[in-house]
Amino acid sequence: MGTKTTDALKQVHYLAAALKAPRITEAASRLADQARDAGWTHEDYLAAVLEREVSARNASGARLRIRAAGFGALKTLEDFDFDTQPAIRQQIGALASGGFLTEARNVVLLGPPGTGKTHLATGLGVAAARHGHRVLFATATDWVTRLTDAHRSGRLPQELARLRRYGLIIVDEVGYLPFEQDAANLFFQLVSSRYEHASLVLTSNLPFSGWGNVFGDQAVAAAMIDRIVHHADVLTLKGASYRLRGRGIDSLPSIRTRDPAD
Repeated sequence: MGTKTTDALKQVHYLAAALKAPRITEAASRLADQARDAGWTHEDYLAAVLEREVSARNASGARLRIRAAGFGALKTLEDFDFDTQPAIRQQIGALASGGFLTEARNVVLLGPPGTGKTHLATGLGVAAARHGHRVLFATATDWVTRLTDAHRSGRLPQELARLRRYGLIIVDEVGYLPFEQDAANLFFQLVSSRYEHASLVLTSNLPFSGWGNVFGDQAVAAAMIDRIVHHADVLTLKGASYRLRGRGIDSLPSIRTRDPAD
């Protein structure tokens, strides 16, 4: 390597450090010989070096967003066994592109326990983070706790405004525990604040007709469902729990697959 080339790479190292883009140094050095041997133009070489930096930065940002999302367990769509839910494979594939987020659309996953709702919700969240969106994940009970704390400290409007800056909020396990009236009203405010502004992904073991009992008020439940499904993809999962496979148990007590409109 000639003296001029060495000096140029030193200059690249200095400038990359000034730009806080250290991967440019490694890419510039590694690609230099390849560029000369292949007869790349200066523009081709520069584009290749910057592409490496951007790709690495995006991957690093995605890892940070996934870590900050608060997923209970990291699960991806690539890991999901669609042979157990073939009817939704195409819909999930379309949602994985993240287009629903730019349109502020929601996704609702309904079905019995153990059919993969949380896995799919998490997988959509991971995909959203990879596409550059900020994501937060929590159970419905945890969301109500967070909103209740904000309300009691007099900062609910600020908390709702802060949450609106997240491209995707995931609400897992709607319906597993009933809410008191005040909690139901707080949850309604979360849904209302995001209506036509940012996306929600919700999972529930109950059809929409059962949400009135969860929230303790049919009117509140109806208004909430109206806002959720106005711009939404509603997917119904069916079948027995994957947790019961190979255990000689075909179904759980009082659980049956129903149409969401029932």
